Amino acid sequence: MRHVQRRARRAGAALAAVMTWAGLLAGAAGCTGDGPGERDRMLGKPPAPENVIRVTPEDGTREVRPGQQLRVRVPHGRLESVSVVRSQDAQETPVPGEISADGMSWRPAEDRLALAARYTVDAVAIDREGRRSARHTAFTTYVPKERFIGYVTPEHRSTVGTGMIVSLEFNREIENLAAVESAVEVTAEPAVEIRPHWFGRDRLDFRPERYWQPGTEVTVALRFRDVEGAPGVYGIQEKTFTFTVGRHQVSVVDAKRHMMQVRREGELIATVPITAGARKTTTYNGKMVVTEMLELTRMNGATVGFKKKNGKSEYDIPDVPHAMRLTDSGTFLHGNYWADSDVFGRTNVSHGCVGLRDVKGGGSDTPAGWFFDRSLIGDVVEVVRSKDKKVAPDNGLGGWNMGWEEWVAGSAVE
Repeated sequence: MRHVQRRARRAGAALAAVMTWAGLLAGAAGCTGDGPGERDRMLGKPPAPENVIRVTPEDGTREVRPGQQLRVRVPHGRLESVSVVRSQDAQETPVPGEISADGMSWRPAEDRLALAARYTVDAVAIDREGRRSARHTAFTTYVPKERFIGYVTPEHRSTVGTGMIVSLEFNREIENLAAVESAVEVTAEPAVEIRPHWFGRDRLDFRPERYWQPGTEVTVALRFRDVEGAPGVYGIQEKTFTFTVGRHQVSVVDAKRHMMQVRREGELIATVPITAGARKTTTYNGKMVVTEMLELTRMNGATVGFKKKNGKSEYDIPDVPHAMRLTDSGTFLHGNYWADSDVFGRTNVSHGCVGLRDVKGGGSDTPAGWFFDRSLIGDVVEVVRSKDKKVAPDNGLGGWNMGWEEWVAGSAVE
């Protein structure tokens, strides 16, 4: 009986020794290498792909912010290939990147992730045992709830006068002025220096130092997508606009002489009688740019502050012919059929506009019709010798009234 008990104790001691060595081996395995992958290697099992190829952001992650970095790496071995594709707006775009010299990591050429996009990563690596592993992951990025866009003047593929200023009006105030300004590129052929100027926080204009040369081709590239214009507010546009500069025409309105001289390529082609703003409703002085051309339009004085004491409009003309807008505040150069014909070239009777003789419905053989047919959006009309102040640079495309140094100082980019 005692002999049997001794044999049982020896068997228990042997079992304890085996368990102790197994525990030590397990502990040793846990202290070397990279956890599960290392244990797989020691046991001779092929490692799981996620233990060989590490991808951040993690597979299946959502709402990844643009500042988070996309990285692919291996703890040992080397990457053989990495392919990343961005899906955005129903388009798939390869994401360029580079594997490091030691083969252990990959990073994209641009660190910033696109918004509202899905990224897929396909990577192949060889571990230190020479075994090949492949991994496929995917994640999606943050979809912003608020966006900003810029409305561009002039229109795409238009032909404009040499006084055109490229103007972007934003649908909301911009706080990160430098970031938004840097996302706009305005170039010309033949080349000329073009500089930006901010008017407040919702308008950005571009122009050269002097009027464009006729025949210039101008390209406006907007790269607003994923640019943070204000906290939590991102751009959405990725567009390119082009326009052509036509012939050079500048018309000078002399409010005191009641005459307008029209010069084409520097040569005087016509002197046209006009009527400008009356004594109490004078016309702005300065350089103004034609921004809109209307065959017929309604002009109601109440919309620009001209009301009688009883609240009624001082004028309401439903069919003003040959109207060309010069300022946002309501200054037009237009045909006038309701005034006596003897006021043109003799006296100023308007509410601040420049009037040319015309007939009801607009006539092609009248001074107003002749001038309208020979004008372009982007032409310059300069008013001189009026008893009024100079038009503000941000009233319409009035930027030509600002000196070059002052204009350049309006950039947000140092």
